[in-house]
Amino acid sequence: MTDPGSGSAAAEENAFAGFGLPGRPGSDEFWAAARTPVSVPADGGGWLTLFLWRGSPADIGFESWSPPIPLRRWADTDCWYAEVRMPARLRVTYRFLAGDAACADPFNPAGAGADRSIAATPDAPAQPHWPVIGPDDVLPLPRTRLRWAGGRLGGRRTVRVHPVGGGGPVVLLLDGDDWLHLHPAMTAFGSAVAAGELAPVTLVFLPAKDRQAEFGCRPELWEAVRDELLPLVAQSGVPADLDRLVVAGQSLGGLSAMYAALEFPDLVSRIACQSASFWWTPGAMDLADPLGGPVGGAIAARLRRGPDLSSLRCAFDVGEHETRMLPHCELAEALTEQAGATVRVSRSASDHDRAGWRHALLRDVAWALA
Repeated sequence: MTDPGSGSAAAEENAFAGFGLPGRPGSDEFWAAARTPVSVPADGGGWLTLFLWRGSPADIGFESWSPPIPLRRWADTDCWYAEVRMPARLRVTYRFLAGDAACADPFNPAGAGADRSIAATPDAPAQPHWPVIGPDDVLPLPRTRLRWAGGRLGGRRTVRVHPVGGGGPVVLLLDGDDWLHLHPAMTAFGSAVAAGELAPVTLVFLPAKDRQAEFGCRPELWEAVRDELLPLVAQSGVPADLDRLVVAGQSLGGLSAMYAALEFPDLVSRIACQSASFWWTPGAMDLADPLGGPVGGAIAARLRRGPDLSSLRCAFDVGEHETRMLPHCELAEALTEQAGATVRVSRSASDHDRAGWRHALLRDVAWALA
């Protein structure tokens, strides 16, 4: 693209025509047509993606895929832009960082909470059942709220319960607040059940108060789930099959789900793990490079001791762009299968990002219950 001031007037008038935007950047015509991000094929493969911002200097902050990228100003206009080279098959969460504020993209209708947006390259697989939610939209919340106080974990938290299609096996969603407030899991699960791709289930949204403490390989969380939370669900009046429990977790939540399957097999025998933190070892979080330790971390060491996992159904998924995570996940996947578990392995078109895990969540829960 021609830099402002370095080319002809005609080039400046149609600077972003290659992205389908008419008019001179910063003009009323230009802003009326602005709908970004928009991608075009890049030389050598992948995509060149245009992001626009109106007003003041800002950076684009990505969830995990890239360090922040500064925007450039077009001449003396209020148009700030970045042309970002993206690989094939990528879905990513991002936001604009302007001063001390973080903002969703005003030109992108696809949001993830009030201050985040979602971009996808044209070749990223579709995510059926997940509706487009704008930053100003308020997501529905389950009617049933359980007040969980004290006990092994201490403190208080609100756990929400939602029967989908009349209710059924319990699907315990770790990091439940993210699936309530950032990504519309209630709606997506309802759509999948209505389409016949998933049997009716009962969603239990479990929020984390201290992810590092609760999702590390410690027994307290799962003792509390077994002895405190599930009895509350049983007493809630919501239809729920506690004998067919699926635990779904991402990142440290995926690590915790696998730990529960190993150490609490009578409780957890169906899990869906997206980008599980299988690099984790005690103390790894305090290291300058947490992922630089033994491949497979504490979970691989536990799996090498030869547990009998013949009763476990385990779905693994990890972002295909998570290059440093892949060796850890691949080893844990192989060792889990060698231990006798029924295993499904897939890769999502993402980095370490819930925007890329959403379809895997529905698909893998359905598979775990098959």
